[in-house]
Amino acid sequence: MKREVPGSCPICKGETKITEIHCKTCETTIQGEFDLCKFCKLSEQQKYFVEVFIKNRGNIKEIEKELGISYPTVRNKLDEVISSLGYKLEKPAINQKEIIEKLSKGEINKDEALKLLNK
Repeated sequence: MKREVPGSCPICKGETKITEIHCKTCETTIQGEFDLCKFCKLSEQQKYFVEVFIKNRGNIKEIEKELGISYPTVRNKLDEVISSLGYKLEKPAINQKEIIEKLSKGEINKDEALKLLNK
């Protein structure tokens, strides 16, 4: 089983640092304090979502199908990943026409449309 470096402390959820790197080939060990990459800090669920997102080339319809979730849920998960990567989310202006089009195409149901319109 492959073990990955935890992006946060499993006890207190604080930030973790790598303090030692070891080469299996030449047996070199480097000690110091190393930061984790942004993606290492994502939760397992967020990493899985990013993997599905990339595999489906960002096609939200395909992501909905694969994960069995609705359009707003896909958007919320994507927003969570963006936020976890340290980016500030701007609230997009509600595009009522786009929401109505999605509703008429059956991409979202009326409850999802109402939720999006009431943001």
